[in-house]
Amino acid sequence: MSNNTFNQIPMVDLKEELTLIRTPILEMVTEVLNSGEYILGEKGEKLEKLVAEYVEASYGIGVANGTDALQLSLMALDIGPGDDVITTPFTFFATGETIAQVGAQPIFVDIEEANYNMDPSKIEEAITQNTKAIIIVHLNGKSANMKEIMAIANKYNLRVIEDACQAIGTEYDGSRVGAIGDIGCFSFFPSKNLGAFGDAGLVTTNHKALYEKISQLRNHGSEKKYQHSSIGMNSRLDELQAAILLVKLYYLDIFLHKRKEVARRYTEKLNNLLKKPPISENREHTFHQYCIELDKRDELVSELKNNGIASAIYYPIPLHLQQAFHYLHYKKGDFPIAEKTAEKILALPISPTLSFQKQDYIISTVNKFLENNG
Repeated sequence: MSNNTFNQIPMVDLKEELTLIRTPILEMVTEVLNSGEYILGEKGEKLEKLVAEYVEASYGIGVANGTDALQLSLMALDIGPGDDVITTPFTFFATGETIAQVGAQPIFVDIEEANYNMDPSKIEEAITQNTKAIIIVHLNGKSANMKEIMAIANKYNLRVIEDACQAIGTEYDGSRVGAIGDIGCFSFFPSKNLGAFGDAGLVTTNHKALYEKISQLRNHGSEKKYQHSSIGMNSRLDELQAAILLVKLYYLDIFLHKRKEVARRYTEKLNNLLKKPPISENREHTFHQYCIELDKRDELVSELKNNGIASAIYYPIPLHLQQAFHYLHYKKGDFPIAEKTAEKILALPISPTLSFQKQDYIISTVNKFLENNG
């Protein structure tokens, strides 16, 4: 029986967030409805410009979702059959899926135990004569080690795509992720740190030629209406989502600050029997997720659920062990750190609107479980 006086505590309280910004959201949406312009319009162009400026990139291209952002990036780099693309096995399925979708082969590299991102020391041994690119994932909002990764990419003349779908606003060595590699990919799925009210995404780059190519590819390979210079896809960011994101972008830095504050309290107050993420002074982690690790993970999930507290496992099965990738002939034991992490990791609720009272209840529930099951 739950002692929770707060009803259910979700992973991200989008309803509570909406109460803070409902009026400007409705005003902006009304502007779109009154304009009669719903696809590739003024709001989308403004969002592309402002997000590009925010991540310190030269160009932004609004697309339908984060998965399409990745696929369009691979297409723009002419990656296809016969090509290898290095990435991490510890990520959302879309990272590997899009590589396969363009006909290339995903080549996985294990992660660093400390931060769940690709281990740069293991990249070179995975490079073959067919390797064309590396897709880096800034998992949970934590920047990967871009200095070492970019050095390897430059050494072997490889293109770098940053999967920053969980990491808008994250910084590495003073630079925003999404503008460090050749292309940055962002998801605006509702639960993201900058979330739409549906699916939406965006691509950033500092290369004009890539900007022009992706802009065409997202619109059926068309530069002029009914003139198609390449085979593209239909992946356009609609004006309603762009309008909502323009409002939420205004609040993004405030919300990221609040997330970091929640993360700091978790790290300070949770029992040290857990593995917890460190909190740094700079913005190298924007805490899309706050993840802990423990041996009795599944038992804690049940205890939290019984007390009305949501939790989530990101991710329970590494990509190399997914049925869809059986044709790659990876096996259990190939990437031991990713596999071990998948068995222990657990994300706790985190959002800009999570009150300290609710957070303290979560912390108390976790700590009590650890005292009884340590």
